[in-house]
Amino acid sequence: MQQQYDTATSTAGFTAADKFTLRMALDALGGVKGLDTLDIACRHGHTTRLLASGGARRAVGVDNCPERIRRARAHPGDDAGAEAIEYVVADAAAGMPRLGPFDLATAVYLFNHAHDRATLHTMFRAIRTNLRPGGRLLAIVPNPGAFPLVDWSPYGVRILDRLRDGDADAPLLRAQFVTGAPEPFEFREWAHADFAEAAVDAGFTTIGWQPARTPPACEVRDEAYWAAYRNAPVSSLMSCVA
Repeated sequence: MQQQYDTATSTAGFTAADKFTLRMALDALGGVKGLDTLDIACRHGHTTRLLASGGARRAVGVDNCPERIRRARAHPGDDAGAEAIEYVVADAAAGMPRLGPFDLATAVYLFNHAHDRATLHTMFRAIRTNLRPGGRLLAIVPNPGAFPLVDWSPYGVRILDRLRDGDADAPLLRAQFVTGAPEPFEFREWAHADFAEAAVDAGFTTIGWQPARTPPACEVRDEAYWAAYRNAPVSSLMSCVA
């Protein structure tokens, strides 16, 4: 199942947009050369390796799943900067330990897995604790409110249902990756205002938002494909300064 998940997320159109958005944001900040960097919810290590290949002094990948960390460590390791990479099993939802300090943190689809508001705030506090003053968090977060008005299946993910379960702080979304055999997953539909509230509570002083950016058109995904995506993107980039 983990291999199916990795394949689905690595080949989906929305993932290509997320990677391009994050890469452009890092370039706009002047890159990561010489920085201490932290990648939370690193999964199989793609963003961690991106930070290392950009010249980061440290590129620490953190995930709460030992199997995902095992798969990240099993990567062939021929990327530039591989000697800077470390992987740690830890859970931001449980108040991840202090591993830094760091200059930059990335979090790709971390916060939407907070099952309640207290957990969401714990995640932001754990990251803030690991950043130096003036350090920055770049987070890819889902855009709320599209289902059932927008069909994201051409971009690799389909929302099946939105469930309001009792007194939960955010609706539960049931979804599938649809790049191959449908792969189910679930996440919480937090509003962007909820993320911003948690960031301010954690001590971040500046919170900004950027729309998703899309890669150059190619034979597989032409400009019409990306123009449609930009009208209803899966995600946005959240930027927070400590």
